[in-house]
Amino acid sequence: MEFDTIHNHHERPVIAEVVRVARERGLTDQRLLADVACVALNGLPPRYIRHDVDFAFYLTDAERRANAEAVEAAVAHAFDFVLDSERRRSRAA
Repeated sequence: MEFDTIHNHHERPVIAEVVRVARERGLTDQRLLADVACVALNGLPPRYIRHDVDFAFYLTDAERRANAEAVEAAVAHAFDFVLDSERRRSRAA
């Protein structure tokens, strides 16, 4: 059985968006960025697939745009959430 090809379609776009936003903001803490990616992925509906090409083939342009907008919104929320948690944690220390 080939289970190693199964993945959440949102993983790659979320990671790409996290990296893009992190560069814009000058953030390099890998632990923080991993937390942001996890929070963003947990905020999106899971879309498990075997092949990205197969999934993308069946999407309309409107669905592609909606997915991209959902990823951007989830990552923006995740950055706010994780950075706010970090600030609260540092104040409590």
